[in-house]
Amino acid sequence: MSLLKKEYKRVTFPISVFKTADTKEDLEDWLLSKNSSFLKRMRRARKDDIHGKGKDWKTLKKELCIK
Repeated sequence: MSLLKKEYKRVTFPISVFKTADTKEDLEDWLLSKNSSFLKRMRRARKDDIHGKGKDWKTLKKELCIK
């Protein structure tokens, strides 16, 4: 029987961020704020929203089969 070897990636935070974070969500937010591809997608989504290219919540719920 073979054992599966797990690979772990190390995530580092500046100590100031770690000390001031109240929750793990705060740490996740900080990580997202440093992710250039995420920021690019969010800027594009905001631009689309400003120009009326977004979809309303009712339409999205229907498309995603959310009640």
